[in-house]
Amino acid sequence: MSERPPKTIRGKTPVRQLFKDFKKLHPPQVELAFLLQDWDDAYNVGGMFRVADGVGASLIVTTGHTPHPPDPMIGVTSLGHHRRIPFRHHQSHEAGALELKAAGWTLIAVEIAEGAVAYFDFHFPQKTCLVLGNEVNGVYGGVMKHCDAAVYIPMLGKGRSLNVHVAAAVVAYRAQFGR
Repeated sequence: MSERPPKTIRGKTPVRQLFKDFKKLHPPQVELAFLLQDWDDAYNVGGMFRVADGVGASLIVTTGHTPHPPDPMIGVTSLGHHRRIPFRHHQSHEAGALELKAAGWTLIAVEIAEGAVAYFDFHFPQKTCLVLGNEVNGVYGGVMKHCDAAVYIPMLGKGRSLNVHVAAAVVAYRAQFGR
């Protein structure tokens, strides 16, 4: 351990170098996408764009009434990351899921479901799409039937779950770097 306390890195160039060095030592393990099914809150969607950029995701698919760019509230929490991640919107949840399957994505529901595996015990396929359901009602049956598996986040307190984009971050970082 160092005798001096660490100093916060402030400049963009040293931060970029830190992340570039990390990526050389720990290359991403999978290609990631996200399906956001019927989310209610545009701020959650903005947070999800930041998460998607952070984990190097290649796509976000929104379905149903999920807010999507150019919704101005998304930009508030995305801090511009909504301009970095490609996205598509489908009015139909099932159409969004089927398009992803046809493109070769393995759909993994992040959901408390029968047969679900704790996310840290799951082996994520090379082309993983994390399916994240509505903030209150979870992943709907019409989408769940197209999922290849489900993972859950064990909760040690009394709460049943984390905020949806926080849950996405926990699972996505494990998928990328947890092997």
